[in-house]
Amino acid sequence: MNIKASSPDHYIEQLPEERQEPMKKLRETIQNSLPDGFEEQMSYGMIGYVVPHSIYHAGYHCDPKLPLPFISIASQKNFIALYHMGIYATPELLDWFVAEYLEHNKRKLDMGKSCIRFKKVEEIPYELIAELVGKMGVEEWIERYESNVKR
Repeated sequence: MNIKASSPDHYIEQLPEERQEPMKKLRETIQNSLPDGFEEQMSYGMIGYVVPHSIYHAGYHCDPKLPLPFISIASQKNFIALYHMGIYATPELLDWFVAEYLEHNKRKLDMGKSCIRFKKVEEIPYELIAELVGKMGVEEWIERYESNVKR
């Protein structure tokens, strides 16, 4: 789905009705669990949680004018997606999440490098996502990001 939105609220308002509540709940879960320092904004056409330039002046290496991305959520054509860059950069966090997912959902994990796909919105494991989101703070994310980018 290609949604042009000026704000996270505007993004959610444009979704099909059956996607609005799960996206609102996912957004709320992230907002309530995210460590201090991250900011919510529209990022790459999705609702994003980033390290602002006021904390990490260098910005994102692909485009330094942009803040450093951390988490994004989006309603795609066939699923709701959670993109978590910390999982991609941290094998221990990925291993933890994969093992824990089995305790929270009977369906097979549908995941790419940093993308977790939820095809059945009623099966989104909000408690697990809250735990995942709270596991990495801004400083740890910056350290992990720099150690992976500067290799």
